[in-house]
Amino acid sequence: MDQTNFYTVGKLVNTQGLKGEVRVVSTTDFADKRFKKGKTLLLFHPTLAQPIEVKVATRRQHKEFELLTFEGFDTIEAVEKYKGGELKVSEDDLIPNRDGEFYIHQLIGCQVFTEEGEELGKLTEVLQPGANDVWVVKGKRGEILLPYIDACIKQVDIENKRIVCHLMEGLL
Repeated sequence: MDQTNFYTVGKLVNTQGLKGEVRVVSTTDFADKRFKKGKTLLLFHPTLAQPIEVKVATRRQHKEFELLTFEGFDTIEAVEKYKGGELKVSEDDLIPNRDGEFYIHQLIGCQVFTEEGEELGKLTEVLQPGANDVWVVKGKRGEILLPYIDACIKQVDIENKRIVCHLMEGLL
């Protein structure tokens, strides 16, 4: 397989029933598009030397899970060995963002500056604890946690890998 970047859209956490259905925890904002009947995904698992293509045969939701079946995988034995695997899409299959939206992987590595022009460091991680994302910036002041809210994040320039923030009281 070529060196294309792949992005996780779901994780197989268990089986459901005896007919090849799997429980998937979605990690995408586009579950209705990613897990639509007929959609092809790549299944990565430690037991596989190469990822395998799987085509969604059915999809339904149950609690916090996507319940999927794949064409050609119609028994529990056919899918059980892939528990813990990840469903991914290639970079070419990413859904284009609207203006002002971005993928987390586009943020990682961006230089973060204050409104006054002080360089705080690089964005290294995005945490998703609940109400809003928290951006982790590491630099000469140590680790800074910036809430992704309008009062704090003032400008995101993905093309130039530059973020401008307002350092609210108590963030340092």
